[in-house]
Amino acid sequence: MFLARVEGSVVSTKKEASMNGRKLLLLRPQLVDDKDPTKFRPGSNTIVAVDSVGAGSGELILFCQGSSARLAAGMKEAPVDAVVIGIVDTVDVLGRQIYSARQ
Repeated sequence: MFLARVEGSVVSTKKEASMNGRKLLLLRPQLVDDKDPTKFRPGSNTIVAVDSVGAGSGELILFCQGSSARLAAGMKEAPVDAVVIGIVDTVDVLGRQIYSARQ
């Protein structure tokens, strides 16, 4: 599993039939900063993932990739490589809270 920030959405009107009705989100992975572990630093890439939990723009989420993505409910027959599987409430690093959804 990985952490990411939802940066936006992707709309595709023509797609594989098993993808119809699925919400696609644009994600930017978030990494704990090596120099300051009390902060995140954004990854250099973006990822398109299927949303299985109702995440929205700006939220910090959990996602999985590869064969694990198809283990999410309803994804077994879909040609997916990344799925949003959770919306993050808090993140603690080295005994210190570095993220809270309530902030």
